[in-house]
Amino acid sequence: MRIFVFLAAALLTPLALAAKDPVSVTGGAVQGTLAEDLGIRIYRGIPFAAPPVGEQRWRDPQPVTPWQGVRKADTWGDRCMQGEMFGGPLVSREQTMSEDCLYLNVWTPAKAATERLPVLMVFHGGGFAAGSGSEPRTDGEWFAQQGIVVVEPNYRLGLFGFMAHPELTAESQGRGSGNYGLLDQVAALRWVQDNIAVFGGDPDNVTINGESAGSLSVSALMASPLSKHMVHKAIGQSGAFFPEPTGGIELKPLAEKEQDGIRFAVSMGAESLTDLRAIPADKLLAAVMKTGGWGYGPGLDNHFMPQAVSAVFMAGQQANIPLLAGWNSAELGMSVALNPNKPTPSSFNENLQKQFGERAPDALAVYPASNDEETMQSAADLASDLFISYATWKWIETHAKTAQAPVYRYRFDRTLPGDPASRFGALHAVEIEYAFNTLDSKQAEWQPADHEVAEVMAAAFANFVKTGDPNGPAVPAWPEFGKTRQVMYLDAASKSAAERHRERYEFIDSVVWQ
Repeated sequence: MRIFVFLAAALLTPLALAAKDPVSVTGGAVQGTLAEDLGIRIYRGIPFAAPPVGEQRWRDPQPVTPWQGVRKADTWGDRCMQGEMFGGPLVSREQTMSEDCLYLNVWTPAKAATERLPVLMVFHGGGFAAGSGSEPRTDGEWFAQQGIVVVEPNYRLGLFGFMAHPELTAESQGRGSGNYGLLDQVAALRWVQDNIAVFGGDPDNVTINGESAGSLSVSALMASPLSKHMVHKAIGQSGAFFPEPTGGIELKPLAEKEQDGIRFAVSMGAESLTDLRAIPADKLLAAVMKTGGWGYGPGLDNHFMPQAVSAVFMAGQQANIPLLAGWNSAELGMSVALNPNKPTPSSFNENLQKQFGERAPDALAVYPASNDEETMQSAADLASDLFISYATWKWIETHAKTAQAPVYRYRFDRTLPGDPASRFGALHAVEIEYAFNTLDSKQAEWQPADHEVAEVMAAAFANFVKTGDPNGPAVPAWPEFGKTRQVMYLDAASKSAAERHRERYEFIDSVVWQ
């Protein structure tokens, strides 16, 4: 397939790519739209796998269904089945939602199929329960204007993407069950390998990127035997599949996930897998949302993930590629800032006793609480570290130790203007619009400094996608973390400096791995 695509690419003229002429991909021909003022072409809603409906529900993604004639790629594909997980729907641009959602979007600046430009592949966040590849905050337009081909796929979510069941495991012939959403990501990577050349992209220069669940996906894709050979650089924004004391970021064992599936089937009155597959998707989603919509995420399956991601990295068996990763300064700071019941030195100390037992004095030494203000900051820091900061720290530390590749670390410190929830620092996910230089996609009282931060962060990411090194024009000197322990602090005056608060992460590390 890949040889055929290269031959097809060679037959395309520069004029063909500059205009709206169709290009041939797996399944047939597609015609995108030309943004002449930007000098890029956009292809929306290209199918990369067959619709996972009917008998294909809860199966590995199947080969794309061929179509006749030229398919107009001018409409965002349906988002995958999801409820309102974060107090409202995530902002995206498709008009409808359905199980038939395995589509991806491409932005390309190439004028000739022979250009072999670097590729950025973005996996959206949303807790593996929400989100889509058409979110305006991760629009690929700016990166395409920098000479990068951008690809953003959907993948199955929640119950539809991650339910395991003994019958599903049995029919998989040894491939386990319950990681369909991650297998969709693998299928999208394979699509890139087979097709990106006709868009002027280089299949041998693919950077994967994600935030939150997307960053967790990046760590898993670097570790999986099904995908690690298809990625050449990685960017992770807040998240990795490494253990932490609360167990919130955890790959469940297959047997445990199967029991979750059995309980759900019983709750739906389904006596068999056939019965479950016959239930309409909206009815299944409604049932899951009655309990909040959570509870279905990636796990160990003896196929995509035969062993824990952390074990793969610790053994040095992950993709040996450059990594740029970091987190925000107060990922879960809103849990303290917006809570009317603020912690006091006394109540915080009591909570440390409950959480860490005899290690509570050690916890208090790195999360001090000598007065009310210091206590609130420490409470916000601890909540953030246990939520996602420590796991990301451990991922970076481990890759820097076991891989023979450059590692760059950042901390995002810029707070949203006038946001009371940001009292203790930059919250989870607020960096996305900066990283993609898409501040205009969100209504806020942006200051000139915000645009400056966006220019620096996006430029650093673009440099890294191209070369594996974030350094370049418009970016302050960013040393390799693995060699210098220097971190880039992204704020109104972005600069690199020695890492801070290592004692906090080393304390949690000692609790997790004791």
